[in-house]
Amino acid sequence: MTTSEQNLASGQGWHVHDVVCTAGAGDSPFEEEHRTFCVAAVTQGTFRYRTRQGMAMLAPGAILLGNPGACYECGHEHGAGDRCLSFHFAPAYMEAIVAEVPGARRLGFGTPRLPPFPALAPLLAEAEAARETADSDAFEELGLRIAAAAVAVAAGTANVGRAPSRRDQKRVAEAVRRIELDADQPISLAELAGETATSPYHFLRTFRHVAGMTPYQFLLKTRLHRAAVRLRTSDEAISAIAFEVGFNDLSTFNRRFRREMGQAPGAYRARRRIV
Repeated sequence: MTTSEQNLASGQGWHVHDVVCTAGAGDSPFEEEHRTFCVAAVTQGTFRYRTRQGMAMLAPGAILLGNPGACYECGHEHGAGDRCLSFHFAPAYMEAIVAEVPGARRLGFGTPRLPPFPALAPLLAEAEAARETADSDAFEELGLRIAAAAVAVAAGTANVGRAPSRRDQKRVAEAVRRIELDADQPISLAELAGETATSPYHFLRTFRHVAGMTPYQFLLKTRLHRAAVRLRTSDEAISAIAFEVGFNDLSTFNRRFRREMGQAPGAYRARRRIV
């Protein structure tokens, strides 16, 4: 077996795998079949990808595209091994994304891959960082954003958009209040979208446009702010504060707090005794 897959996260209609292939020039390619829509970001290595949409050489930064029912094969004549973040979407899930991307008119990819685009680089870096830090909660939003970006780029409409309506602004305001109310509890993108009667992608795009960040980013920011206040105003153990504001893992809390506040939680708390 030259390929291993690790499930990183999943939800209704989607899942994402960390796929590591160790095949080399001496391994014969074999035919496989896409069971769902596939949008896979290549993060390491090179390989040849052939499907009914054509053949392409993929390298880091490129995005492999696959349609349900399409047969494909990968070859490694030019070097051994590769690694991909492979997002998979059920047809109904992808159909909802396509319907929300301005200018996109067809369900299905007409090309086997997208070459490395500078506009996609920050998003792919976020996804790879989520993989390396085991941030499984981030993948629901990342999958939607990557799929929508791939659809938009493939359709040539990456810069098309519209201003949010008053109704959209109201939905975002209600979602913000909901997150603030239940920030210490698990809150999924699908759950928030369902409460506003919109698709997950429409809600994500609208929230980001109105609030300037994604729902998950706002949730993290809310949790970290509350933790910072508690660190300054109480003598509770750092671990207790982390769990009470909604983090399930102390190392994750420490890493995110340092990134947001510029200091470790302990150092941040110590400052109150100095100031």
